[in-house]
Amino acid sequence: MRTEDLIDQLATGLKPVRRVWNPAVAAAAWLGFAVAVIAGAVAIFGFRHDLAQRLAGGFDMPQLALSGLTGVLAGFAAFQLALPDRDRRWALLPVPAALGWLATMGWGCVADLFRMGPEALTLTTSFPCLRFIVGFGVPLTLCMIWLTRHAAPIRPVPVAMLGGLSAAALASVGLSLVHHLDAAAMVLVWHGIAILLTMLIASLIGPWLMRAGLRARAA
Repeated sequence: MRTEDLIDQLATGLKPVRRVWNPAVAAAAWLGFAVAVIAGAVAIFGFRHDLAQRLAGGFDMPQLALSGLTGVLAGFAAFQLALPDRDRRWALLPVPAALGWLATMGWGCVADLFRMGPEALTLTTSFPCLRFIVGFGVPLTLCMIWLTRHAAPIRPVPVAMLGGLSAAALASVGLSLVHHLDAAAMVLVWHGIAILLTMLIASLIGPWLMRAGLRARAA
């Protein structure tokens, strides 16, 4: 076969390649959408009855700030890792904020123990926490998975898990505004369970959805 014929054959039927969004732009757009959805949920459910009192006392602002920062950094890291030329260490970006978030809740447990005694460590069921974080975290994670479906051949699981962490962390902030939990231990356990469940669901179904998205795009 002549070189010219080979080139013509290879070039036949080629389609233009769509440029992937810049990670910063994509993360900003997705985070804006996520915040809007969760803010709408907060408006529907209404603020917790002691919100004004808690705001006057600081309302655990470090915990809320670190939870929100974890969501922002995890979302940005997911869009970075979705690109093949990015370092895997982007996955570590939200780790300091997440550790700080856990530390503030742990310190809250210690403070409650001194203030309330052993009663502070008593755990009861709080399925509304689970429903709120998972109920909003999973759909938002699915949106992230669709936007990062080009990561299917390279890093589908880390990208999906970071998307789940981002969505669940932001949902945790929203939940703290609407749901009343006195003990920090309750917050730590139920928020933690809901976030881990969201990340687990993302890691299980994320790769399959990314591959399905790529097939649909190519069709």
